[in-house]
Amino acid sequence: MDILLTRWGDRNGPGRRHECRRGTHECARHKRRFSRDLLRIDNSWMRFLLLWTSMSVLLAQSNNMIRVIAFGAHPDDCDIRAAGTAALFQAAGAAVKFVSVTNGDAGHQNMHGAELAARRLAEAKESARRLGIEYEVLNNHDGELLPTLEVRKQIIRQIRQWNADIVLAPRPNDYHPDHRYTGVLVQDAAYMVVVPHLIPEVPALRKNPVFLYYEDNFQRPNPFRPDIAVSLDAVIDKKIDALDSHVSQFYEWLPWVDGRLAEVPADLVERKAWLKRARTRAINAGVRASLVKWYGSEKGNAAKYYEAFEICEYGVQPGEARIRELFPMLRN
Repeated sequence: MDILLTRWGDRNGPGRRHECRRGTHECARHKRRFSRDLLRIDNSWMRFLLLWTSMSVLLAQSNNMIRVIAFGAHPDDCDIRAAGTAALFQAAGAAVKFVSVTNGDAGHQNMHGAELAARRLAEAKESARRLGIEYEVLNNHDGELLPTLEVRKQIIRQIRQWNADIVLAPRPNDYHPDHRYTGVLVQDAAYMVVVPHLIPEVPALRKNPVFLYYEDNFQRPNPFRPDIAVSLDAVIDKKIDALDSHVSQFYEWLPWVDGRLAEVPADLVERKAWLKRARTRAINAGVRASLVKWYGSEKGNAAKYYEAFEICEYGVQPGEARIRELFPMLRN
């Protein structure tokens, strides 16, 4: 059956009608115009998305809220090194986001692939819910991370879109290649986040963030320096609660790797207490001195739990006054 198609204002003249009774599948004129209309709609939609992204970033840049983004190689790394500080930031009204650069699809003795990646994503989302923050897991394979241009651009986008004031990441010397390369990737992004013509669809930051390293125990080529130490006494249980979300890691994979799987309690309450003992450390002299610097002698010497950070040589080099502005928990 033929279908009558009409279009006003075509080459027959303004307001005159072109009639086609050959069927929609045979009318070349309508095919061309239909394709042009689809392309016009598609281009308009893309322009809208780019405009929306740009407006979102610019609005974030005009907001005075402190914005913190933390990168880890796997969907539990940020929690280990910064969940307590994240809880304090969140309580002070800051915006906090954790980003896992890989999906964690290799970190288990029994599960792997898409099944494990889905489980670890769910654990990360549960940790975010308990902390009151955002958590994003990038879809790069666990154990295969390399400091490529593609992944560097992922990091740059994340920092820009979050409009970060503070960026947390591991140092680029570590036993795990994914940890090392996450540190390298964030270092490589440290200047590029302000370059407008790189990834122009996401507006460049107008100010470089402060880049900080997590604490670690590695001594070569140089040991960790605790430039900033944050007391976690008020939020240590909240941090352990966040770690407890990652069941596949803290109660299965990591104890199995260490040959301690039999030590993990079956009771939910007992195993959380076990986790707290396993995931807190003694305060060394350098960290104690940093706590006293930031909190004063009485509170600094009384602190039992902490997280510490080293100022990266890349990015903004903050003085003591600026650090206190950025870290509300350190203000006197």
